[in-house]
Amino acid sequence: MHSWPAPQIPALPPAPTTEAGSAESLEIRVHDSSTGELVVAAPGAHARMYVCGITPYDATHLGHAATYVAFDLLQRAWRDAGKRVTYASNVTDVDDPLLERADATGVDWRQLAASQTALFAEDMAALGVIPPDVYVGAVESVPDVARAVRELVASGAAYRVPLEDGAGGDRPDLGDVYADLSADAAFGAVSRLDRDEMLALFAERGGDPDRPGKRDALDPLLWRRERPGEPAWDGGDLGAGRPGWHIECALIGAHGLGPGFDVQGGGIDLLFPHHEMSSSHLRVLPDDLFDATGADAAEAPGTDAVPAGRRAARVNLHAALLAYEGEKMSKSRGNLVFVSALRRAGVDPMAIRLAILAHHYRTPWEWTDADLVEAGRRLDRWRSALSGNGGPSADAALAAVRAALADDLDAPRALGAVDAWADRALAAGASDEDGWHEGAPGVVGRAVDALLGVRL
Repeated sequence: MHSWPAPQIPALPPAPTTEAGSAESLEIRVHDSSTGELVVAAPGAHARMYVCGITPYDATHLGHAATYVAFDLLQRAWRDAGKRVTYASNVTDVDDPLLERADATGVDWRQLAASQTALFAEDMAALGVIPPDVYVGAVESVPDVARAVRELVASGAAYRVPLEDGAGGDRPDLGDVYADLSADAAFGAVSRLDRDEMLALFAERGGDPDRPGKRDALDPLLWRRERPGEPAWDGGDLGAGRPGWHIECALIGAHGLGPGFDVQGGGIDLLFPHHEMSSSHLRVLPDDLFDATGADAAEAPGTDAVPAGRRAARVNLHAALLAYEGEKMSKSRGNLVFVSALRRAGVDPMAIRLAILAHHYRTPWEWTDADLVEAGRRLDRWRSALSGNGGPSADAALAAVRAALADDLDAPRALGAVDAWADRALAAGASDEDGWHEGAPGVVGRAVDALLGVRL
């Protein structure tokens, strides 16, 4: 699957050197959803991140945009710190919501998925989001998922559940396949919820706790057998069917980045069940699916496989949900503000990005028209401040933006640092010889572009 064009990221002056003569290096720390602690997002020279992608049955709304802009900040901060970054993501281009929308609108599900994936790419490119290095659709992942599920069945970590009449084609005896969570002693370590909370969220967020034949109400679907009118692929001994959502993401992330990658991310509603389940799948899959390669081999020389405890992401990172008209912005509620609609109305995508950056990624907030108005004013003020041939020194502003992003991606604080520089630039003049630097606007402009993703 093709992603979108990558933005050009300008080079910035290096961080100041310490008294010992080495460059100061800010470790990027983020809030781990599992522990509640600030942790180093990627301690090594190679930062690896998986962010869950869209189910493409509708256009990109601002809730999506806020999530991907947040993780784009992390990419940019890593790159500025000199790390090599590999970013992986997926598109769930076959799933129940997509099939239901296609059926309701009379559009072929493949055409719907392709058109909405393309629109998402246009929106991300317009917002200056760096595209994934590894970008895989659920349909592309089918062979890998089928192989993994067959391995889980063979090991006893998965089991078959009988089908309803009419399902399963010419092999209804094979059944749907579910993960047996009792095979994973660490289940629950990602979300740290109690069982009642898990059951409630599982039912609310696409799970099927009441499915007859399951060993445990929380056991998640791994392979859905074919149903009349639904797409299906050859699963070998599994029978024709399609992947479950959690196993799809688990394998795309692990295969694209190597098991034991740094960050698994998305909206906070993915913490449970999605990220809990996908992490569990990685822990229980057989060793031969996870040969130590690349970064993992370098960290563990002489080993043939990555141990189960190191397979899931080291850090779980989640963005808060966005509200609109008093409710969480969601497709099911229909209270959506679409990025594409704002762009068609002539709104500068950089104003949209600034409106998002004005809120910390972990703080829930509600979109209003005032957000966009204020963002437009800020954009105009910054552009005015950068339009001259000189300005106050850029050193303090650049250092402040870097420090803000290193401290749990504090975008509002970073914007405040640029605001302060812009205010001084607009209030001063070339006659202020002592504090006036001819190249300062260029440095600040490049910093805003490279670190905040705002093209001026």
